[in-house]
Amino acid sequence: MGESLILGERLSGFRLIFWDFDGVIKESVAIKTEAFVQLFFPFGAEVAERVCLHHEANGGMSRFEKMPVYLAWAGLPVTEQLVEDYIHRFSRAVLSRVVAAPWVPGVEHILRSNPYQQEFVLVTATPQGEIEEILAAIRLRPCFSDVFGAPTRKGDAIQQVLRRRDVLSSDSLMIGDATADMNAALENDVPFLLRRHHDNRGVFSNYNGAFVEDFVGL
Repeated sequence: MGESLILGERLSGFRLIFWDFDGVIKESVAIKTEAFVQLFFPFGAEVAERVCLHHEANGGMSRFEKMPVYLAWAGLPVTEQLVEDYIHRFSRAVLSRVVAAPWVPGVEHILRSNPYQQEFVLVTATPQGEIEEILAAIRLRPCFSDVFGAPTRKGDAIQQVLRRRDVLSSDSLMIGDATADMNAALENDVPFLLRRHHDNRGVFSNYNGAFVEDFVGL
Protein backbone atom coordinates (compact mmCIF):
# COMPACT_ATOMS: atom_id res chain seq x y z
CA MET A 1 0.00 0.00 0.00
CA GLY A 2 1.20 3.50 -0.74
CA GLU A 3 1.93 6.42 1.51
CA SER A 4 -0.78 8.03 3.60
CA LEU A 5 -1.55 11.58 2.54
CA ILE A 6 -1.15 14.49 4.95
CA LEU A 7 -4.23 16.41 3.88
CA GLY A 8 -3.28 19.85 5.10
CA GLU A 9 -0.09 19.76 3.05
CA ARG A 10 -1.48 18.31 -0.16
CA LEU A 11 -5.17 19.12 -0.51
CA SER A 12 -4.50 22.86 -0.52
CA GLY A 13 -2.32 22.55 -3.63
CA PHE A 14 -5.23 21.92 -5.99
CA ARG A 15 -7.61 24.36 -7.60
CA LEU A 16 -10.38 21.85 -8.33
CA ILE A 17 -11.37 18.68 -6.48
CA PHE A 18 -13.43 15.89 -8.02
CA TRP A 19 -15.26 13.85 -5.38
CA ASP A 20 -16.85 10.42 -5.63
CA PHE A 21 -19.79 9.85 -3.26
CA ASP A 22 -20.23 6.31 -1.93
CA GLY A 23 -17.29 5.38 0.29
CA VAL A 24 -15.80 8.88 0.04
CA ILE A 25 -18.53 11.17 1.37
CA LYS A 26 -20.94 8.68 2.91
CA GLU A 27 -20.19 5.23 4.35
CA SER A 28 -22.67 3.72 1.93
CA VAL A 29 -20.71 1.08 0.01
CA ALA A 30 -21.99 -1.84 2.10
CA ILE A 31 -25.57 -0.59 1.76
CA LYS A 32 -25.46 -1.04 -2.00
CA THR A 33 -23.70 -4.38 -1.77
CA GLU A 34 -26.44 -5.68 0.54
CA ALA A 35 -29.15 -4.34 -1.76
CA PHE A 36 -27.73 -6.16 -4.79
CA VAL A 37 -27.41 -9.40 -2.80
CA GLN A 38 -30.99 -9.16 -1.51
CA LEU A 39 -32.28 -8.40 -5.00
CA PHE A 40 -30.73 -11.52 -6.51
CA PHE A 41 -30.80 -13.94 -3.58
CA PRO A 42 -34.17 -15.37 -4.76
CA PHE A 43 -32.25 -16.82 -7.73
CA GLY A 44 -29.94 -18.80 -5.48
CA ALA A 45 -27.03 -18.26 -3.12
CA GLU A 46 -24.53 -18.92 -5.91
CA VAL A 47 -25.96 -16.16 -8.10
CA ALA A 48 -26.13 -13.77 -5.13
CA GLU A 49 -22.49 -14.48 -4.24
CA ARG A 50 -21.39 -13.93 -7.84
CA VAL A 51 -23.26 -10.61 -7.91
CA CYS A 52 -21.70 -9.60 -4.60
CA LEU A 53 -18.14 -10.34 -5.73
CA HIS A 54 -18.60 -8.54 -9.04
CA HIS A 55 -20.14 -5.48 -7.40
CA GLU A 56 -17.34 -5.25 -4.82
CA ALA A 57 -14.68 -5.54 -7.53
CA ASN A 58 -16.38 -2.86 -9.67
CA GLY A 59 -17.50 -0.30 -7.10
CA GLY A 60 -17.48 2.68 -9.43
CA MET A 61 -19.37 0.96 -12.22
CA SER A 62 -22.89 2.21 -12.91
CA ARG A 63 -25.88 0.04 -12.01
CA PHE A 64 -27.03 0.63 -15.61
CA GLU A 65 -24.04 -1.44 -16.69
CA LYS A 66 -24.24 -3.99 -13.87
CA MET A 67 -27.92 -4.82 -13.94
CA PRO A 68 -28.07 -6.45 -17.41
CA VAL A 69 -25.13 -8.66 -16.41
CA TYR A 70 -26.78 -9.72 -13.15
CA LEU A 71 -30.13 -10.39 -14.81
CA ALA A 72 -28.39 -12.68 -17.30
CA TRP A 73 -26.67 -14.53 -14.46
CA ALA A 74 -30.09 -14.98 -12.85
CA GLY A 75 -31.41 -16.51 -16.07
CA LEU A 76 -33.80 -13.63 -16.74
CA PRO A 77 -34.43 -11.99 -20.12
CA VAL A 78 -32.35 -8.83 -20.45
CA THR A 79 -35.05 -6.53 -21.75
CA GLU A 80 -35.13 -2.76 -21.36
CA GLN A 81 -38.30 -2.99 -19.28
CA LEU A 82 -36.89 -5.58 -16.87
CA VAL A 83 -33.62 -3.68 -16.47
CA GLU A 84 -35.57 -0.54 -15.62
CA ASP A 85 -37.77 -2.47 -13.19
CA TYR A 86 -34.79 -3.90 -11.29
CA ILE A 87 -32.98 -0.56 -11.24
CA HIS A 88 -36.12 0.98 -9.76
CA ARG A 89 -36.30 -1.75 -7.11
CA PHE A 90 -32.64 -1.19 -6.28
CA SER A 91 -33.10 2.58 -5.98
CA ARG A 92 -36.04 2.18 -3.61
CA ALA A 93 -33.98 -0.16 -1.45
CA VAL A 94 -30.98 2.15 -1.08
CA LEU A 95 -32.03 5.81 -1.26
CA SER A 96 -33.23 6.42 2.30
CA ARG A 97 -30.45 4.26 3.72
CA VAL A 98 -27.78 6.26 1.89
CA VAL A 99 -29.25 9.52 3.20
CA ALA A 100 -29.12 8.12 6.74
CA ALA A 101 -25.66 6.56 6.38
CA PRO A 102 -22.76 7.94 8.47
CA TRP A 103 -20.45 10.53 6.97
CA VAL A 104 -16.89 9.49 6.22
CA PRO A 105 -15.08 11.07 9.20
CA GLY A 106 -13.99 14.65 8.54
CA VAL A 107 -15.42 14.98 5.03
CA GLU A 108 -18.52 16.99 5.93
CA HIS A 109 -16.37 19.72 7.49
CA ILE A 110 -14.17 19.95 4.37
CA LEU A 111 -17.12 20.11 2.00
CA ARG A 112 -19.14 22.66 3.97
CA SER A 113 -16.28 24.92 5.05
CA ASN A 114 -14.13 24.59 1.88
CA PRO A 115 -11.06 25.80 3.80
CA TYR A 116 -8.89 26.44 0.71
CA GLN A 117 -11.67 28.05 -1.40
CA GLN A 118 -11.50 25.38 -4.08
CA GLU A 119 -14.07 24.29 -6.63
CA PHE A 120 -15.73 20.98 -5.77
CA VAL A 121 -17.32 18.76 -8.42
CA LEU A 122 -19.16 15.51 -7.68
CA VAL A 123 -18.75 12.57 -10.06
CA THR A 124 -20.62 9.40 -9.14
CA ALA A 125 -22.07 6.24 -10.67
CA THR A 126 -25.35 6.90 -8.85
CA PRO A 127 -28.09 7.94 -11.33
CA GLN A 128 -28.36 11.70 -11.82
CA GLY A 129 -31.86 12.10 -10.41
CA GLU A 130 -31.12 9.92 -7.40
CA ILE A 131 -27.89 11.69 -6.42
CA GLU A 132 -29.61 15.07 -6.76
CA GLU A 133 -32.34 13.82 -4.41
CA ILE A 134 -29.76 12.55 -1.91
CA LEU A 135 -27.78 15.80 -1.98
CA ALA A 136 -30.96 17.81 -1.43
CA ALA A 137 -31.91 15.63 1.55
CA ILE A 138 -28.52 16.11 3.24
CA ARG A 139 -28.30 19.78 2.15
CA LEU A 140 -25.00 19.28 0.35
CA ARG A 141 -25.85 20.40 -3.20
CA PRO A 142 -24.59 24.01 -2.73
CA CYS A 143 -21.11 22.64 -1.97
CA PHE A 144 -20.63 21.52 -5.58
CA SER A 145 -20.42 23.67 -8.69
CA ASP A 146 -21.37 20.64 -10.79
CA VAL A 147 -22.86 17.21 -10.09
CA PHE A 148 -22.48 14.33 -12.56
CA GLY A 149 -24.33 11.06 -12.09
CA ALA A 150 -25.00 8.08 -14.35
CA PRO A 151 -25.28 7.64 -17.23
CA THR A 152 -22.46 10.19 -17.65
CA ARG A 153 -19.09 8.42 -17.48
CA LYS A 154 -16.76 9.73 -14.80
CA GLY A 155 -13.91 10.15 -17.27
CA ASP A 156 -16.14 12.16 -19.60
CA ALA A 157 -17.38 14.33 -16.72
CA ILE A 158 -13.83 15.13 -15.63
CA GLN A 159 -12.78 15.95 -19.18
CA GLN A 160 -15.79 18.19 -19.67
CA VAL A 161 -15.15 20.17 -16.48
CA LEU A 162 -11.43 20.62 -17.13
CA ARG A 163 -12.11 21.98 -20.62
CA ARG A 164 -14.99 24.21 -19.57
CA ARG A 165 -13.14 25.65 -16.57
CA ASP A 166 -9.80 25.79 -18.42
CA VAL A 167 -8.11 24.01 -15.51
CA LEU A 168 -4.89 22.04 -15.92
CA SER A 169 -5.08 18.36 -15.01
CA SER A 170 -2.22 18.90 -12.58
CA ASP A 171 -4.26 21.57 -10.77
CA SER A 172 -7.07 19.13 -10.02
CA LEU A 173 -7.46 16.03 -7.85
CA MET A 174 -9.83 13.05 -8.00
CA ILE A 175 -10.79 11.53 -4.64
CA GLY A 176 -12.34 8.10 -5.00
CA ASP A 177 -12.50 4.60 -3.58
CA ALA A 178 -12.94 2.42 -6.68
CA THR A 179 -10.91 1.39 -9.70
CA ALA A 180 -13.38 3.29 -11.90
CA ASP A 181 -12.44 6.48 -10.03
CA MET A 182 -8.73 5.81 -10.44
CA ASN A 183 -9.14 4.99 -14.14
CA ALA A 184 -11.20 8.15 -14.75
CA ALA A 185 -8.39 10.16 -13.18
CA LEU A 186 -5.68 8.38 -15.17
CA GLU A 187 -7.67 8.88 -18.37
CA ASN A 188 -7.42 12.64 -17.84
CA ASP A 189 -3.93 12.79 -16.28
CA VAL A 190 -5.49 13.94 -13.01
CA PRO A 191 -3.76 13.02 -9.71
CA PHE A 192 -5.71 10.42 -7.73
CA LEU A 193 -6.26 10.10 -3.99
CA LEU A 194 -7.66 6.80 -2.72
CA ARG A 195 -10.03 6.73 0.23
CA ARG A 196 -9.11 3.36 1.68
CA HIS A 197 -11.69 1.41 3.69
CA HIS A 198 -12.61 -2.12 4.65
CA ASP A 199 -14.54 -2.88 1.48
CA ASN A 200 -11.83 -1.91 -1.02
CA ARG A 201 -8.65 -3.21 0.63
CA GLY A 202 -8.63 -6.36 -1.50
CA VAL A 203 -9.22 -4.49 -4.75
CA PHE A 204 -6.38 -2.06 -3.99
CA SER A 205 -3.98 -4.56 -2.40
CA ASN A 206 -1.27 -3.66 -4.95
CA TYR A 207 -1.97 0.08 -4.98
CA ASN A 208 1.10 2.23 -4.32
CA GLY A 209 -0.31 5.75 -4.58
CA ALA A 210 -1.50 8.32 -2.07
CA PHE A 211 -4.40 7.37 0.19
CA VAL A 212 -6.37 8.43 3.24
CA GLU A 213 -8.58 6.45 5.57
CA ASP A 214 -10.55 9.50 6.69
CA PHE A 215 -10.50 13.29 6.40
CA VAL A 216 -10.07 14.17 10.07
CA GLY A 217 -7.49 16.73 11.13
CA LEU A 218 -7.42 19.04 8.13
